[in-house]
Amino acid sequence: MHPVRVSIPSFRSENNSIEKGYTVFRIDVLMNGRQHAVEKRYSEFHALHKMLKKSIKPPEIPSKHVRNWVPKVLEQRRQGLELYLQTIIMENGVLPKIFLDFLNIRHFPSVPKTESCGSFDTESEESSKLSHQPVLLFLRDPYLLPSAHDAFSNVVIEGVVHGVFYPDLQPR
Repeated sequence: MHPVRVSIPSFRSENNSIEKGYTVFRIDVLMNGRQHAVEKRYSEFHALHKMLKKSIKPPEIPSKHVRNWVPKVLEQRRQGLELYLQTIIMENGVLPKIFLDFLNIRHFPSVPKTESCGSFDTESEESSKLSHQPVLLFLRDPYLLPSAHDAFSNVVIEGVVHGVFYPDLQPR
């Protein structure tokens, strides 16, 4: 199974006095057990498609022009865009940074199926800095000592707690 999964469960129409009405698609993104949602217009999908053509051969994108905006036609477009995103993930061993940016996914060199080239933004000093990655992961609260019935006490946690709270206490 791939580390990135996407679906487009819904869409909604937006109307305002400044612009002609448009449709917003909700994209659910699941990566490493974390889920978030992104909302994109078709024009943003189209811009992504044009950018992706510079680095990979993306699948066909649903037609830009829709004759009528009835729910059935919009549902077909939703399904087409969902298939478009899923095909990009399935067909590429490494996902372009531009695609990860589109889905609002942070990209780390250590995460499989990602790369760090090709972005909407121009290369800046800010984006070239290394980002923070956790070094230590706790499976339970690190500030609590292991329970008495724990067969193997956690030496690291015990050492940190003793070091912080009992600095004068000598180790056993």
